[in-house]
Amino acid sequence: MTDHAYDLAILGCGTMGEAIAAGLLDGGVVSKDRLCLSVRRDARREELASRYGVAVTLDNVAAARDARVVLVALKPQRLRAVLDDDAMRAATAGGIVVSIAAGVALARLEHWLPGAHVVRAMPNTPCLIREGMTVLAPGAGVSPEELTWLSKVFGSVGDVVVLEDKLMDVVTSLNGSGPAFCYVMLEALADGGVMMGLPRDVALRIAARVFSGSAKMVLETGFHPAALKDQVTTPAGSTIAGLLTMEDGRIRSVLARTIEAATKVAARLGEDGGSEAPG
Repeated sequence: MTDHAYDLAILGCGTMGEAIAAGLLDGGVVSKDRLCLSVRRDARREELASRYGVAVTLDNVAAARDARVVLVALKPQRLRAVLDDDAMRAATAGGIVVSIAAGVALARLEHWLPGAHVVRAMPNTPCLIREGMTVLAPGAGVSPEELTWLSKVFGSVGDVVVLEDKLMDVVTSLNGSGPAFCYVMLEALADGGVMMGLPRDVALRIAARVFSGSAKMVLETGFHPAALKDQVTTPAGSTIAGLLTMEDGRIRSVLARTIEAATKVAARLGEDGGSEAPG
């Protein structure tokens, strides 16, 4: 780390980039003087510099050249213009480059930046409140020590799992897009509460707590969701009546097919002219 002015540079510091930066600073993973951010607009540069007290620049290449690790927080349609560049290749040679762009495979990143150790990452928006999930897919040149440090970086904003690159499209749909699917389900349950007489704010609060508490039960007990479901389901009770109504609507198939459909789109996001990233 002593060879570079910064431990980490975040290129394209929008919502997700800022969430990661805030998590790193709050967790003490990176100090203010070892973090650099790059943005496109001067007003944004002044805003982030004032808010976090870190170096902020409009020059992607300069930020990359001065950092040991470069986190590229750009949408897929902008990635090639920034990375497929001789100056960027020189700036990142021998360093670590992490891309959070959906649909852009390791092979393409390695083609653009042959001298860098490349990693794909897919975080999600709950990283904003330090409750996120990030999946990492390291390239062949990434060392165990480098992967450990990156796991610590993303661990500052939530949980971390390491998988193969071939699984990143489904990760994009389940992890990256997944919060949106959960919000629809949460809203629908709250609507049911409102229909049966609950005030809207109370129904939303209860539904949100049901989601967060149920998810925590799965993570902390290690029990299969089906086993936890059975604990709530008593004979001739209200739960089994509701569950059978859900099954009448083929909810399992609909949700599983949702991930299938989103995965197919995620696979195309890295193509030139592809559509927008999750969120």
